[in-house]
Amino acid sequence: MPFRTISETGEQYALLSFDKDGKERDNDPDGQAGLFSARLLNETKQHLPSDIFVFSHGWKGDITAAEDQYNRWIKAMLDLPVDRAAMGEKFKPLWIGLHWPSLPFGDEELAADSFDATGGGLSPTAVVETYLERLGLGEEARPLLETIVEANRRNAAALSLPPEAATAYQELAVLAGRKAGGPFSPPDEDGAPFDPDKAFDAGNAASIGTDFGGAGGFLGGILGPLRQLSYWTMKKRARSIGESGMHLFIAQLMNAAPVAKIHLMGHSFGCIVIASILGGPGAKEPLPRPVDSVALVQGAVSLWAFADTIPMAHGTGYFNPLFHHGAVRGPFLVTHSIHDRAVGILYPLACAAAFAEPSFGDSDLPKYGGIGTFGVCGFGKVVKQPMLMETEPYHFQAGNIHNLESSKFIAKGGGVSGAHSDIDGPQVAHALWQAAAASSKTGTATNTGGAA
Repeated sequence: MPFRTISETGEQYALLSFDKDGKERDNDPDGQAGLFSARLLNETKQHLPSDIFVFSHGWKGDITAAEDQYNRWIKAMLDLPVDRAAMGEKFKPLWIGLHWPSLPFGDEELAADSFDATGGGLSPTAVVETYLERLGLGEEARPLLETIVEANRRNAAALSLPPEAATAYQELAVLAGRKAGGPFSPPDEDGAPFDPDKAFDAGNAASIGTDFGGAGGFLGGILGPLRQLSYWTMKKRARSIGESGMHLFIAQLMNAAPVAKIHLMGHSFGCIVIASILGGPGAKEPLPRPVDSVALVQGAVSLWAFADTIPMAHGTGYFNPLFHHGAVRGPFLVTHSIHDRAVGILYPLACAAAFAEPSFGDSDLPKYGGIGTFGVCGFGKVVKQPMLMETEPYHFQAGNIHNLESSKFIAKGGGVSGAHSDIDGPQVAHALWQAAAASSKTGTATNTGGAA
């Protein structure tokens, strides 16, 4: 059933599932035409919640994995009764988790010898089928993938990218619509031009001395650029579904519950989803009314995506207009941690096929980096502060972005997906509660941002 019950609590949340094109999946026999959203909107009208919390996962591919995250995130919030009580006697929440296919590579691929010539990890045939599905390019991509995988089978330890693999990668990137427009472009176009040879060399260099495997391991080797293209594909998908089906659903939800406060939270690629929901198509078609709080946790989105000014780029961040549309009424939180290697290493590698320059323009910041590492940069009203213990009060204010330095609490365990997704601690839950509570004290919609 589309409603899930969180163990040990009796509290339910709704799980709304979309496909890779942003179309809702038919998964509710009690909904209209099988659509759960219709049923959910009707029940929202009838029960009129005071607050609606909407979550978007990031690096997860199937519903079971998404459920696990939502169970842990919401349970962490429910385990803080003092914070819940601070929402007031009339607090009546509705919890909604959004699911979308977002896995750029699986845990079975994280071993250094996953795709080596000895047959470790997935078989060559399985690699082709897996990435055919992940890239979503249809049968036209099959011979290109087979060429790449065959080159890897013949010589997984190659010191340079075989010419036939490089050519196949170039054609695959064109087929995927891979674009490079600079840091002010949409999330799926804000990287450097795709160069298979540079991607191969950078992936090998990045693999050395990291916990992603040795040279030729997870980041490197002939299949390294394939993982980079998959990572980019998920960024593109996150924007597409956020701006389309999910944006429409949140707009309908606002109309169904016109006085309910809306709180949005995204993780990893899900931060692109949430920002795209807020901005709508092209980041220029806002929702019917402002949301009440936003939390972007360990975001795999550019540090310049929300900027008023981008050094040397002669433009603003792609998502900057949503602030000038008054898209957020209350606090806007962003967490970042130096321990999060999934954002700190994979993000710049996938964007630039090389590690970013040590500085960009007159700043000390890189051209390519994620907000999960650096927070939001280039924005006029940013408050820098540490993430606090669950017993300490915040003083969040509408009109500001709050960059929470969270290295003390997030991604301390090392590794790739495990640490990156380790965000269900009480400190993170407390920050979400405090943002929601602060929004209840805000009167009218505010213009979160710099000069219009």
